[in-house]
Amino acid sequence: MPLYDYRCRVCEETFELRRSIGDADRDVACPQGHTDAARLLPVFAATGRSGGGAAPAPATGGGGGCCGGGCGCR
Repeated sequence: MPLYDYRCRVCEETFELRRSIGDADRDVACPQGHTDAARLLPVFAATGRSGGGAAPAPATGGGGGCCGGGCGCR
């Protein structure tokens, strides 16, 4: 089952609950017992490869274009 983040609108506590997908939007009580909690949207981190190297130089020869110039599109 997925893990969902919620925030209580009364005490502003943030908490996690493991619930089935079908129950994700159903009412839930915070650990303090308040029943006015909202599900938070997930935040995904986009990470890339670090290395700081320069981009590779374009190949010489050929004409470029969509397939390197072999089709005469350029």
